[in-house]
Amino acid sequence: MHQEADNPWVRLFTPCPPSAPRLICFPHVGGAASAYVALSRALAPHVEVLALQYPARQDRRHEPHPGSIPALAEGVAGALRTALDGRPYAFFGHSMGALLAFETARRMTAAGARGPVRLFASARRAPSVPRAEAVHLRDDAGLLAELRRLSGTGRQILEDEELLALALPVIRADYRAVETYRYAPGAPLDCPVTVFAGDRDTETDTPDLVAEWAGLTTAETDLRVFSGGHFYLDGRAEEAAAEIVARLRTVAADRSPV
Repeated sequence: MHQEADNPWVRLFTPCPPSAPRLICFPHVGGAASAYVALSRALAPHVEVLALQYPARQDRRHEPHPGSIPALAEGVAGALRTALDGRPYAFFGHSMGALLAFETARRMTAAGARGPVRLFASARRAPSVPRAEAVHLRDDAGLLAELRRLSGTGRQILEDEELLALALPVIRADYRAVETYRYAPGAPLDCPVTVFAGDRDTETDTPDLVAEWAGLTTAETDLRVFSGGHFYLDGRAEEAAAEIVARLRTVAADRSPV
C-alpha cells in the first residue's frame, strides 16, 4: 500500500496497468481506506482502485474531522484534482460513502472537471430522501449497540477498550455528518448510477432504490441485489467486482479498454 503521489487522501493497494480505468472508493461511517483491500484485489488487473482515507482515522488520526458531508466532499474533490490522470474513473461509495461520492461528483462537474463515468451507490438510499436519525446523539452504549446491529465494525475494535476509545469519536463525528446532511436541489449528474444493495439490509428499501437515485441523474440507473445485510460486501468482493468490471467495460469501451 502507498499514498498515491504522496496524497494523504488516497491509497493504492493493487497497482494495475495504465490501460485500466480507476474506481475511487469512499468508505462507510467509521471506515478507512483499508475497507477496500479485498475489492481492490478482486478487481485487478481490470480496474485500479484508489481508496480514500478520510481525516481523523488511522494514519490521519491527528487531523481534525471536517465535520460535515459538504466539507468532506470539498476535501475529496480537491485531492482528486491532483490524484487523477487522464484515464476514465468511476466512484464507488458504501453507505455514508455513497452520499459523499454523490456530493463529490457534483463538485467535480460544477468546477468544470471531468466527472466519473459511473457512480456505484452501495447500501444507501438516495441523498434526496430525508432520513430522521440521531445515532450521533446516543451515549457510547447506544452507539455501540448500533454498530453491533449493523455488524460492520470488527470484533477486535468492539472488544478492545483502547481501540474503542480511539474509534468512537470518529464514528460519532461521521454519524453526525451524515445525520445533519440536507440535500440541496441542483443540476443532476450526467453519469449512469448503479445501485448495490443487500437483500437483508434494514437500512434500504430495495424496491424504491432505483426510482430514488434515477431522479438524480440524466443517465440510466440500474440495481444489483446481493445476498446479505448492510455490509453484504464483506465476503462478496468477487461478486461485486464482476458486476463493476462488466459495467465499466460498457461505459468506458470507447475511451479505455477494460
